[in-house]
Amino acid sequence: MKHVNQNQEFRFNEVLFEHRNKEYGAYVLRNESDKILTKALFVGVSLLAAISLTPVLINAFKSPEVVDGGGYVLPPPIIIDEYDDTPPPATVVPPTAASAPVKTFDNTVPTPSRNAPDTKTEEIPDDAVAGLTNNFKADPAPPNTYVPTTPTIGTGPVINTAPPTVVPKEDPNKIVDSNDLGVEASFVGGVDSFRNKVMNNFDGSGFDSGDVMKTTITFIVEKDGTISGIKANGADADFNSEAVRTIKSIRGKWVPAKNKQGDPVRSYFKFPISMKFDN
Repeated sequence: MKHVNQNQEFRFNEVLFEHRNKEYGAYVLRNESDKILTKALFVGVSLLAAISLTPVLINAFKSPEVVDGGGYVLPPPIIIDEYDDTPPPATVVPPTAASAPVKTFDNTVPTPSRNAPDTKTEEIPDDAVAGLTNNFKADPAPPNTYVPTTPTIGTGPVINTAPPTVVPKEDPNKIVDSNDLGVEASFVGGVDSFRNKVMNNFDGSGFDSGDVMKTTITFIVEKDGTISGIKANGADADFNSEAVRTIKSIRGKWVPAKNKQGDPVRSYFKFPISMKFDN
């Protein structure tokens, strides 16, 4: 089986290096790869065995040291220091300088006794303070010279106690006058496009007067771009009715007007209409 694999590998190398320089190192390495791998495996196993057996051989040839009376010399024992549970010495705090002596008197109540000794009493000074011992000869305590600092008044922040200004809430349904508008309402596509739609949808079959007929259409442009409140102000009622019908029939969107703060608002829009019908 091994010879078959070697022959297949040899044939594969011959096909692979056909019409190529076989003196090149790759051709030789591929043909001798099995020999190189076998030799490397043998060397690796030999080194591993030598490293593993070296300590065993050293211990086998090493003889223990024998003393004169027989026995072997043991290695010196490891001495572990015993735990010292002695508390550390206390730190002596040097006494502070004694303050000025103060006259004191003993205010403890003596225990009643039938055979109480007759002790000599002295008059308690007026400047003595209560204590546990009699010390009538001490110098008087120094007077208290502490003077509290007077806080500065009037340098803090000024608190405005005036009530806040209440801004009246604007009515959302208010129709803003043209003077208060930042941007007026406009038809999508322009006013000319709106005018052409009016002329194309206006039905003038019922009018045969040769005079020019006029009216002014007024309506409200809402915040969402729709129109409402359409009215016509003209001399002829029929012409006014047709103008209102025409405005309602126009399909299109309006851009609402904006106030000076940039918010959309309701606003009026006026559109004059003038037409002349020939007989």
